[in-house]
Amino acid sequence: MQNYFGFNSFRPLQRESIEAIINKKDLLTILPTGGGKSLCYQLPALYFEGQVTVVISPLIALINDQVINLGLNNIKADKLTSELNNEEISEVYRKLNNKELSLLYVSPERANMESFKALLRQVDVSFIVIDEAHCVSEWGHEFRPDYRKLHFLKEEFPHIPIAAFTATATCKVADDIVSALKLDNPTRLKGSFFRDNLILNVKKRVANGRKELVNFLKNYDDESGIIYTFTRKETEEIASFLQSRGFNALAYHAGLKSEIRKENQDKFIRDETKIIVATIAFGMGIDKSNVRFVVHMDLPKSMESYYQEIGRAGRDGLKSECLLLYAMGDVVKKSELMNSIEDEVYKNFAKNKIEELYNYANSRQCRHQAVTGYFEESLIECENLCDNCQKEAVEEIDITQEARMLLSTIYRSGQNFGSAHIVDVIKGSKNKKVIENGHDRLSVYGIGKEISKDSWGLVIDKLFEKKAVKRGDFRQLMLTSFGANVLKGKQNIYADVDIFEEVAKEISLDKEHEIKDENFEALREVRAELASQKGVPAYVVFSDATLKEIAKKLPCDEESFLDINGVGKVKLERYGEVFMNKVKELKQ
Repeated sequence: MQNYFGFNSFRPLQRESIEAIINKKDLLTILPTGGGKSLCYQLPALYFEGQVTVVISPLIALINDQVINLGLNNIKADKLTSELNNEEISEVYRKLNNKELSLLYVSPERANMESFKALLRQVDVSFIVIDEAHCVSEWGHEFRPDYRKLHFLKEEFPHIPIAAFTATATCKVADDIVSALKLDNPTRLKGSFFRDNLILNVKKRVANGRKELVNFLKNYDDESGIIYTFTRKETEEIASFLQSRGFNALAYHAGLKSEIRKENQDKFIRDETKIIVATIAFGMGIDKSNVRFVVHMDLPKSMESYYQEIGRAGRDGLKSECLLLYAMGDVVKKSELMNSIEDEVYKNFAKNKIEELYNYANSRQCRHQAVTGYFEESLIECENLCDNCQKEAVEEIDITQEARMLLSTIYRSGQNFGSAHIVDVIKGSKNKKVIENGHDRLSVYGIGKEISKDSWGLVIDKLFEKKAVKRGDFRQLMLTSFGANVLKGKQNIYADVDIFEEVAKEISLDKEHEIKDENFEALREVRAELASQKGVPAYVVFSDATLKEIAKKLPCDEESFLDINGVGKVKLERYGEVFMNKVKELKQ
């Protein structure tokens, strides 16, 4: 581990995972993003000398990243992907037959091919890794049918152990993974979902959220970050907007030409572009350790998606921030898309996922407690690492009267209309739909005209949060039994005192603004130059965390340089002299 990876100690559950693999047991390990899952199978792959470890991984970008990283650590790894021509595939087969590879990466689609099954019968396989194993489960957030077919591994190759890894799985999903893959009495390990270096910040989006975005980015000058959007169009519009404001940003989505998409991704990975604005097509498995922030411009589709996407921040262990901007309209848009799902059970399941995330966004609960609680983990406190815990106590006011006005409007209009129409009625709008339905003649027409539309929207949000209203099959607002009790005066509704006073209250976070470290900046320049020469991302040379430790300790000899976390003998031989020469300069 020290020689190849530069680490002196294990992170939680790494040792237990490795021991299970070495003992030839099936394994399911759930570790959060940044928890060191790859070491759990890369290290034992070296232990089984003369055998090859097969890694089934979902994305070519992830596979390429892993193979490059392993090669730089003098570990023999290769891949079989659709990018290879026949000559390159033949070369991989030659290496396998000559026992020259420790790891072989393949996609789930290729793993299901008869030609690959034949290959497994020919080579000596130590164990098989299923990475991103949540893709196996129909109840996961990224179900892929080709993952579901991997049960053939146990059926046709029962003597080969399987090690499955994921960062996001509830108990239900974990059980489904074990069952679907037919794992044999597996060792099951589950790490903490609490990321103690992430600041979680959630804000109500005002209009298109551009103002909040720019204000947020001002705190992260010259730092890398990802901004997630819902549509391809929004991705390009926000990237152009940021460029016009002087930010170093590029767009990424599946609709771009593959060469442009690859170029933009490579620029981000190499720190040539600081900000990537992307749909969720970007990021799965991207091993860029120095992402300092992740912004969501709208609600992700589930808590699992949210957790995985924010997990791309701070993989080097340094403080990073995650901002989620949201509005009720996000739920409507995503729910409408889910209407195309034919399976009614799965459709309702998917809609519940987005409703759960909306409730999370609206909640006053500690964000980290809510996230870990979703994954069946109990967290006592987050040590002020979220907006809710950093807020001072907010005075609550009774908004039962306003809630009853809204509930009465929903009821008297027949519970057949959406939020916008209900607000139009209560505001006394004279638009065509209100007049045609005769809702201008209702007793509730215009009773809330003094209150702004935005504030009425917040009242509706609170009613959803309290489960006083729900949406019907056609997204119409309907009263629940609790809502009926509120309308009858049997229950009260409370909200923050600022709900009508200020729609978009700024949240003040006590961020740790670091003064720029001159040593770190000088070493970062050296790293960038080396990375450019080698044609690799900067973090592959050394992570920010390793670089900060070098900047702090300023090691001048090989022994002290090896004491730095993240420096092994391979990297010492490859980069040590250049960095130690720079350190000597800095000490003068």
